[in-house]
Amino acid sequence: MADVMVMKDIETTASFLGIDFFPLDLNSIHLPPGQDFGIPSDDEEGDKNLNKDLELYSNGFGNIIIVDNLPEVDAKTKKEKLEHVIHRIYSQIGVIKENGLCMPVDPQTQSTLGYCFIEFNTPEEAELAKERTNGYKLDKRHIFAVNMFDDFDIFMKVPDQWAPPEFKPYTPGENLQQWLTDEKARDQFVIRAGSDTEVLWNDAMQLKAEPVYERAFWTESFVRWSPLGTYLATLHRQGAAVWGGASTFNRLMRYAHPQVKLIDFSPGEKYLVTYSSHEPSNPCGANMVLINIFDVRTGKVMRGFKGSADDFGIGATGGVKGVSWPVFRWAGDKEDKYFARIGKNIISVYETETFSLIDKKSLKVENVVDFSWSPTDPIFALFVPELGDHPARVSLMQIPSKDELRQKNLFSVSECKMYWQSNGDYLAVKVDRYTKTKKSTCTGFELFRIRERDIPIEVFELENKNDKIIAFAWEPKGHRFAIIHGDNPRPDISFYSMRSVNNTDKVKKLTTLKGKQANTLFWSPAGRFIILAGLKGFNGQLEFYDVDELETMATAEHFMATDIEWDPTGRYVGTAVTSVHEMENGFNIWSFNGRLLYRILKDHFFQKEEEIAKNLKKYSMKYKVEDQDVSMLLSEQDRDKRRMLKDEWDKWVNEWKHLHEVEKLERLELRDGEASDEEECEAKEVEVEEILDVSEEVLSFEE
Repeated sequence: MADVMVMKDIETTASFLGIDFFPLDLNSIHLPPGQDFGIPSDDEEGDKNLNKDLELYSNGFGNIIIVDNLPEVDAKTKKEKLEHVIHRIYSQIGVIKENGLCMPVDPQTQSTLGYCFIEFNTPEEAELAKERTNGYKLDKRHIFAVNMFDDFDIFMKVPDQWAPPEFKPYTPGENLQQWLTDEKARDQFVIRAGSDTEVLWNDAMQLKAEPVYERAFWTESFVRWSPLGTYLATLHRQGAAVWGGASTFNRLMRYAHPQVKLIDFSPGEKYLVTYSSHEPSNPCGANMVLINIFDVRTGKVMRGFKGSADDFGIGATGGVKGVSWPVFRWAGDKEDKYFARIGKNIISVYETETFSLIDKKSLKVENVVDFSWSPTDPIFALFVPELGDHPARVSLMQIPSKDELRQKNLFSVSECKMYWQSNGDYLAVKVDRYTKTKKSTCTGFELFRIRERDIPIEVFELENKNDKIIAFAWEPKGHRFAIIHGDNPRPDISFYSMRSVNNTDKVKKLTTLKGKQANTLFWSPAGRFIILAGLKGFNGQLEFYDVDELETMATAEHFMATDIEWDPTGRYVGTAVTSVHEMENGFNIWSFNGRLLYRILKDHFFQKEEEIAKNLKKYSMKYKVEDQDVSMLLSEQDRDKRRMLKDEWDKWVNEWKHLHEVEKLERLELRDGEASDEEECEAKEVEVEEILDVSEEVLSFEE
């Protein structure tokens, strides 16, 4: 019957479009075999468990809820009024379809049965309605019990008699940290080019990248390592997945979240946060957002959050369609005890033991706009801008007690940004202040010494207060910081230390480098070494600098570089060009002191580069000849490509010339016999004189 209905729909649509459907021979259409019609899946190892999880989204009733515990009223006198009340409550959450509210009536007593069905435009609106109104008190005797219509189908499948679960023998899993025991002490990295994803060993001794695992269509958007390198996460239409292992990269767990767009791991890798958004049925409404927090090992949803994009759009920038990301920010320690989000005039802090608010209430902070966790302790800093006569302020809050450890009031503040040192020892607050004229700003820093008694604060300013701050970065695990300041294209770079010779708790200036082509700073994870980089508009200028010795180790260039990433040990660093143009896409691997080890281009992966540092003169002619051979080969390939493009162009031009000639008679008829394909024209040269200046001068002639 369903097939007949589908055919009728097709015939109706064809008739509406003016298409003669009946001469079409459907038997002549042959589709590839299989349910996927020959289109390879991004996940070849699908199993039945995920299909069970996704039944909730595909049976067609996901946009219907059942509201129970309603008053039982007379159908003739009070039903209409009750329907109006229910409709008013739920129409504030989503768009209810026409005739989408159904309240059954007992045919014998002619009174309502105490429940109703509500059909929304989208499943997201129905989920949100359930989330917000389950437990809603209509009055003392009637508290709503709201369920999804699909849930009843699940309840009905529960067997009447309990059966013990099937026993499965234990099979030990693969050691997910085995890469840490590599005999050569190498690290793995992942790259994506087109539809291919590759995991590689960084084999710096052999000056190459050794393949570990490669797969096409492994993900539908991006891949991401977990913070400790245990898992590699991928994104798919059905949800997210994590993979791991020494070399096989088996799928370890999947997390059902249809149309997932973003993910975020907790620092200790215990939890995975997933995000999706959906267009509203009402054009004037905001996007509906769904955020799930999964247990990474079990795949269980620990807590879900639903709402409009406006509900999740407060705080730091860097999200999608008005939603700041990550929405939830985790406390820095690897125990993953606390996470928090910012709302309007509140900061909601949750603990992971029950995934509920600490003390069952949010922290109320009037006009708060940003907060940032310490990387190591359950402490966060929050910023409140000026409001009326109240100055701006930065406060340090202790969790779970919610005690205020320190506060600093700030005046004439234009903008504020917070930077934590990796060990949580220091906090730098960059403050842009208005000058007295209110027409310009100057920048200073408030430096908090977190580990010292009473958390002393030092006010720090550059020698030139009017210098623009381009970048700021703490030394990881250290006490120094670097600032790029001044005007482009050649700003200055200054280095400072939080420690002084006499322990006077004053910032000490180490040095200033004048006129550098840099706009970003990249410290080594181990400290001491830093890359002064000019990315994007600065054409990839690189300077490898040793802060201990205050000297430049090397200068280099990776033309049009867009990204820089250190390896976790601080021994090697990668620079990459992404999405610029085809001839430059790829990445370079460097040593910490600026020696180029090897290069991989997008179009020439695994191109081998030999070590020629020794005996350079002996091998120079050999490599020169090889370079010439490669250059000639590439030139021949370019010529072939250009020749093919020219042939295609000539073929296209000839086809249009032929068509132009064929339609000549038709053009003559349209122009009443006048042949005007080639109109006569005459070229003339015209000289134009323009008087630029006229001056008069009186000259005297003496006899």
